[in-house]
Amino acid sequence: MPLDRRTLLRTGAAGAAAGPFAGLVTMPADAARSGPPRSVDLVPVRDLRDGTVRLHLPRGFKYRSFHDTEGPVVLTDGTALPGRHDGMGAFRGPRGSSILVRNHEVNNPQPAFGPGTPYDEMAGGGTTTIQVDGRGGVLGSFTSLNGTMMNCSGGQMPWGAWITCEETVNGPDVEADFTGTSNVPLTKPHGYVFEVPVSHQPGSGQSDREPIRSAGRFAHEAVSFDPRRGHLYLTEDDFGFASGFYRYRPPAHPMEVGELRDGGRLQMLKVKGVDNAHLEAEQQQGATYDVEWVDIAEPDVEYDHTPGEPAPTEQSTALTHVASQGWGQGAAYFSRLEGQVFDRGVVYFTSTQGGGAAEEGTEDPSGYGNGSGQVWAYDTRRQQLRCVFQSPGPMVLDLPDNITTSKRGTLVVCEDSSGDNYLRGLTPRGRIWDIALNRLRGSGGAERFGDEFAGSTFSHDGRTLFVNIQSSKGMTFAIWGPWGRIGV
Repeated sequence: MPLDRRTLLRTGAAGAAAGPFAGLVTMPADAARSGPPRSVDLVPVRDLRDGTVRLHLPRGFKYRSFHDTEGPVVLTDGTALPGRHDGMGAFRGPRGSSILVRNHEVNNPQPAFGPGTPYDEMAGGGTTTIQVDGRGGVLGSFTSLNGTMMNCSGGQMPWGAWITCEETVNGPDVEADFTGTSNVPLTKPHGYVFEVPVSHQPGSGQSDREPIRSAGRFAHEAVSFDPRRGHLYLTEDDFGFASGFYRYRPPAHPMEVGELRDGGRLQMLKVKGVDNAHLEAEQQQGATYDVEWVDIAEPDVEYDHTPGEPAPTEQSTALTHVASQGWGQGAAYFSRLEGQVFDRGVVYFTSTQGGGAAEEGTEDPSGYGNGSGQVWAYDTRRQQLRCVFQSPGPMVLDLPDNITTSKRGTLVVCEDSSGDNYLRGLTPRGRIWDIALNRLRGSGGAERFGDEFAGSTFSHDGRTLFVNIQSSKGMTFAIWGPWGRIGV
């Protein structure tokens, strides 16, 4: 998203919403920031790797960083580690270790990294798998998926897999995206989700590099899974356009067959009784909507083009191909849906720029949405959508992105703004407080406080929080301490 839009969001208050979703946040800013019963102050803490202060944390907490791509990092399998660490999942490993599967949000055509046959030999994104102990010690690492693009977030699957998402619709059949870089060198269409099995062994921890096409070709962001019903939920970050919230119903229950299969049905959320509800607009705290799902008839498409020549299909056409089918049936508008997580029958997901004045249409070239962010909760049993939290301004919550939950059900929200970026704790009832502050500096000493937090995920025992800071390169952290004392 253009920097000037983010700057505007940090300095100007959004106007009032219009229509049936008008209303103010009922919790004032000072109450919203009250957090747990005792206040949580953040102090500078030195990285146990080298003594550098990269984070501010509550007293009693420690951390260690690893896979810092300010300099070259070579994985166990010989891969030169790509940067732009993003979404990440943590799984139980052998002898008390954790297995992390981590996305690399690399865009623009470039040679694929790592060994193995890539999905697209000219796409530089993918996933790496790392075995690590609870204090950030790396025990092994390897390429688990390559040849994909702009792998943003994804989701942990209970059958032992990570689903990674491409936040793009680039391909040789689509014109250049917002970077202006030609897509001609690409060999495959992009905009899909891929499954990566979880293992600490390179041989058994490899994706088959086959996209789940029926789950749609659009700017995927994150996924979560309802094990009771076997449904996959998907968020969309559609840049300058409105975004949708989706449900994928696979042809076989993944918990029974041990994998996510192609050939299912893609659906899009609609508010009952309201066509094209403007859920990007300002909401009342706790606002609840009954919802239904509309079918997407054509979730996947490849456009006619001449190989080796610029494609005639515009980015806007490709970006909205799936969503426009839902909007035509009354599906709801959201602003930049990003991170999500399933917990106790509820899917929590973030709307990064939600909460301001309603947009007039479905497109805003500076970034759809006028607020500082929302967190939503979808009850999978009742089929009800609730606004858990809406930020009254950037000092409270500033452009929420990736999200996870602790064992006690507290949400941990990553910020992705152009200023100070925090990890925030948030209860399902809407109380918010600070957990961590980015104070990373570049190799030349320059402040990089505007780099986003991403990929927050707890170890299986809940003792260690793993999280990335996505700089121009990337770095991963293991954080531990008395979580219960700070309400996490």
